[in-house]
Amino acid sequence: MQVSTAINKQSVALRDKVERAISSVGTLVLGKPSQIRMALACLFSQGHLLIEDLPGMGKTTLAHGLAQVLGLSFQRVQFTSDMLPADIVGVSIFDQSTSAFRFHPGPVFTQMLLADEINRTTPKTQSALLEAMEERQVTLDGQSHPLPEPFFVIATQNPNTQFGTFPLPESQLDRFLMRIELGYPDPEAERKLLAEGHSRHRRAPLAVCIDQDDLEAIRAECQAVRVSSSLIDYLQRLVQYTRESPQFAYGVSPRGSLALLQCARTWAYMHGRDYVVPEDLQSLLEPVVGHRLRVAEQVGGHGSEVLIRQMLEQVDVVG
Repeated sequence: MQVSTAINKQSVALRDKVERAISSVGTLVLGKPSQIRMALACLFSQGHLLIEDLPGMGKTTLAHGLAQVLGLSFQRVQFTSDMLPADIVGVSIFDQSTSAFRFHPGPVFTQMLLADEINRTTPKTQSALLEAMEERQVTLDGQSHPLPEPFFVIATQNPNTQFGTFPLPESQLDRFLMRIELGYPDPEAERKLLAEGHSRHRRAPLAVCIDQDDLEAIRAECQAVRVSSSLIDYLQRLVQYTRESPQFAYGVSPRGSLALLQCARTWAYMHGRDYVVPEDLQSLLEPVVGHRLRVAEQVGGHGSEVLIRQMLEQVDVVG
């Protein structure tokens, strides 16, 4: 009984730290607590995050704030059309003093990597992140170099309708556990932003709210969140809908199903529960599944967001 009480107190303390982290980052990214919570859920689920929005919406600011409250080492890479894979992963250079090649690690060797405007570089350079994101290592000249733990990629991209973009291929999109948008701030948040002006850039760094031991403990508690068989049934009905509906060019893969379940566990934990409810799946369906789907060509004028909302209306929670 004493052990159970101690575990419960630890869980409460960890959740309090999560809420403090969300509030702290919220002083930088105004009026976006839901998006901040989503970003942390992605990290706790051991995935990578894609933020898609117009320039100047706070994507980079969000990444900086998260790195600060988590106390993680941070690197930012500005992707451009002339960037090479070696600019990300590093390069081996011949050392005359030792008559051997010496590996010089690139910016990917960090705990949190901000890949800024990832769709402004070529597919060859985009693919340089594939192994790093999936395997947590970089292989160069036959040698594998492990990446630090934790390793979290936040990639930002501008809408593909903008000039000079290279759409991410499906294989690259699938490496991102979640995709979110920040959107325009509400009038109150924007007014506060305008009133503070340049003073925001002179702020002291945010205090660390969640250290690496806390992060490991949070991830372990997320994994322990219970999932009922009826919840699994509901998840399978959602996934099967995407595979059978002619509105989608193809359905959600098993990897996507696992991603949705893991994120649902984390979402339940962050809302103070040790069990998953259907609302957890519904809240995360668009950020976890939306970028893994492609709308069939014959469905004109409807994006995946609209079709996902239709799916939630048509798929019964209880089979």
